[in-house]
Amino acid sequence: MNIFILSTGRCGSTTFERACSHISNYTASHESRVSKLGEERLNYKDNHIESDNRLAWFLGRLDKTYGDDAFYVHLKRDAEATASSYAKRLGSENIIPAYARGIYMSLPADIEAWSLEISRDYVNTVTENIEFFLRNKHSAMTIDLDEVRSGFAVFWERIDAEGDRDLALAEFDELYNANDCSSRPSERPDSIFTLSRKAVSKLGRAARKIPGVIKTA
Repeated sequence: MNIFILSTGRCGSTTFERACSHISNYTASHESRVSKLGEERLNYKDNHIESDNRLAWFLGRLDKTYGDDAFYVHLKRDAEATASSYAKRLGSENIIPAYARGIYMSLPADIEAWSLEISRDYVNTVTENIEFFLRNKHSAMTIDLDEVRSGFAVFWERIDAEGDRDLALAEFDELYNANDCSSRPSERPDSIFTLSRKAVSKLGRAARKIPGVIKTA
């Protein structure tokens, strides 16, 4: 079974994929086929979890390819917080400038002055696209970032996940790909000088498997 994490982006989608990486009976990746064209764009292998906010623009093809045979998660965050986060990402390769200048065509040239309004419109558009797509899907659920731990636990059970659930949940203590000062655990790379609790846990588990290593409390 294939599993798709649909979202606006800026809502913990990277973190969610990191958590899914601790599931042993599925593979998991984040935006793994964004450089593929045509049929290859949605050519995911079986038993794979894909988190990719740009899938919101391929929903017709996603339905044709996978339909009701896949499992879908709508990962959500407070709409205003999501828009505020997006309003700070105005680089040429980011989605908000592409949305403002490609989907819309006659907005003011200086999108910085309109960045929050454009981001709100983007978040609303993508959210409604996803909700419309999921209206007739039997294997789907919504997870709110504010309750992501409990939502992920339900998700784990619904897909019959196997693996290390404690390590998976610990991912939500990390921040990945952050661009703001939000308290949400969505996006900050680990410091190369600091071991996260996740890394310490992994090292401890590995050490206990080595003969002669002294076990500590």
